[in-house]
Amino acid sequence: MANTTTLMALKAAEHQLAAAGQETSVATYLMQEGQGWSFTQLVQHYREPLSADQLVVYQQQVDRVCTGEPAQYVLGHAPFYGREFHVTPATLIPRPETEELVEWLLQLPATPQRVLDVGTGSGAIAVTLKAERPTWDVTATDISAEAVAVAKTNAQALGTAVTFAVGDLLAPVAGQRFDVIVSNPPYIDHNELAVMDDSVKRFEPATALFAANHGLAFYQRFAQSLGDYLAPHGQFFAEIGYQQGPAVRQLFATALPQATVTIKADINGHDRMVRVQL
Repeated sequence: MANTTTLMALKAAEHQLAAAGQETSVATYLMQEGQGWSFTQLVQHYREPLSADQLVVYQQQVDRVCTGEPAQYVLGHAPFYGREFHVTPATLIPRPETEELVEWLLQLPATPQRVLDVGTGSGAIAVTLKAERPTWDVTATDISAEAVAVAKTNAQALGTAVTFAVGDLLAPVAGQRFDVIVSNPPYIDHNELAVMDDSVKRFEPATALFAANHGLAFYQRFAQSLGDYLAPHGQFFAEIGYQQGPAVRQLFATALPQATVTIKADINGHDRMVRVQL
């Protein structure tokens, strides 16, 4: 075992992952992240033997991924907008699509803004916004106390002063108004369960994935409440399902006829975001 090189361990892991029906590229991802190596450093270590302890840990990680567990949960962290965020099964794994939502928000004037992130999960959106715009006053809420605990850990680790509160949707900030409200709410229709990735269904929190009324329930709740929580000329941003653009637009236009509703596509050309401007 002591003479097993990095490359040998990688090849064995790729074979094991392939046999389990998992992506073989995860072998490299686990090795790099586990050792804190860049790809160049990984190549430089190809012919060097791994220690017994390194091999044991790596094998345990590969075994867990072979059962379907996401590699990000195995490692305990995931990348988002150039930073590493601690993640647990209490939080969704941050997705690249959500980085595009953050990018849209960062096009706002850099002047001080009162920002609320609803359903913060790991805190990826709130912490990133605070890190990128230190003058913004950022508050984040989640119905899950476990998720808020993870988000607090990320805020502290990344040196961002974000205010957190536990509670359902906007209830924790009753009586307050914000210039910007952002959310990546649950928006998957329960009818889509059969076509979803098995690892998502088994390991990621269902309460952060699924919503009633064909996935529109949270947008309906926001539409009824935004007028009481947004400041004059305030804006609401949210991620949406790629087939929900027309329905979400109609929903907000009906509830808030004075608002301007914009649907924005992601890098792949799919409807992915909504902005509601009062």
